[in-house]
Amino acid sequence: MRLKQYRAAAGERIPGGADGRRMLWISLVDKTGAGLWAATGALYFTYVTGLSVAEVGILLAVSAGIGVAGAPIAGRIADRMPLTRLMTAMQLLRAAAGLALLTSDHYALLLAFAAAGSFGDRATSVLTKLYAARISGPDRVRYQAVNRTVSNIGFAVGGIAAAAALGVGTTLAYQALVVGNALASFVAALLVVRCAEAPVPARVVTGSAAKTTAAKPKSPWRDRTYLLYTASEAVLFLDDAVFKVGLPLWLVHATDAPHGLAPLLLVLNNVLVVALQIPLARYGATSRAARRLLVPLAAAFAGGALALSLSVVGGAWTASAALTIAAVALTLAEMLHSVASWELSIALAPDEAQGAYLGVHALAVSVQRSVGPLVMSAVIATGPAGWALFGACLAATCLAQSRLVRDRLPGPALSVPPTTVSHD
Repeated sequence: MRLKQYRAAAGERIPGGADGRRMLWISLVDKTGAGLWAATGALYFTYVTGLSVAEVGILLAVSAGIGVAGAPIAGRIADRMPLTRLMTAMQLLRAAAGLALLTSDHYALLLAFAAAGSFGDRATSVLTKLYAARISGPDRVRYQAVNRTVSNIGFAVGGIAAAAALGVGTTLAYQALVVGNALASFVAALLVVRCAEAPVPARVVTGSAAKTTAAKPKSPWRDRTYLLYTASEAVLFLDDAVFKVGLPLWLVHATDAPHGLAPLLLVLNNVLVVALQIPLARYGATSRAARRLLVPLAAAFAGGALALSLSVVGGAWTASAALTIAAVALTLAEMLHSVASWELSIALAPDEAQGAYLGVHALAVSVQRSVGPLVMSAVIATGPAGWALFGACLAATCLAQSRLVRDRLPGPALSVPPTTVSHD
């Protein structure tokens, strides 16, 4: 799809002007490269560099662990230097680390290169979010919805290209995918260079709201409310582990549904996100509205988990129907959480320390990626009751988060002005 179709879908121009549109192209290119690498990484280390399964597992785990530091470090630096320069540097780091993988089969060097790429990847993620928030201003929620839609398309394109190349199965094919991922980062860096520097937002506050804002610590590590919010986000981001690990394993090992349904449910997830993420953005256009989304989000999590627990009842058709309902409900939860998380993570941060705060918030995703598979294994081992308990925990976390952020959000005069998005 061309980007102008998303402008039409939004009923008005993409926020941020030329830089906003350029950032969408950056996201498309960047996520296409990510789609190439996601399907290639483990296989490349296995079939091209000759590592054992255990060595690959350790390499990926350690490099990902080192990469976790990328978000908070880059976020803190972003509050002190031009954002576009830092974004360019991180994209070039990713490109260089990717190409460096082709130069050696030495385990220590491969680990170092993979760790550098992981660091750049996590740093780029938080820097892109910060830049988008600054250039889109009061339309940041709608912009994020468009950006997320474009990112999903890019990742799907990269995955399809990787599948075609991996079908060849030669060393050259694997190497071509690694080069493709590095090239995507390099092109993204060139596009970032053309972006204007985004000004740090200035917020005028008065009255009681001024007291609330002034009370926010400038370091997220000293902000108990924000740290608790980030911890709750790590729980809510588990929807990602459900689709990547929990749902397919549950379908295969615990239900009578045909195994071919598993990839179809992932396709359904992607299609729904592309079709509905932009329309749903209108319901989180202000900080208060984003907080209100936590109630239907709790219901969507609970409903999806309940459908998973009931998928063991009946035959193949009943199981398939229950799993499809679960996939739809959990995709709705994923989209609602994306809208709420995008707005609240920024609204809870003081303007002069947005980078540092968003860097800490990004740790929620990293934590989820580490513990998510373990949580899914425990849920599946517990059986249908495990899914019911899982859904209840997520719903309770939504309600607890709503109460946690209630008194920290800016008043009506400071919130993002409500917007109405046309979808005719």
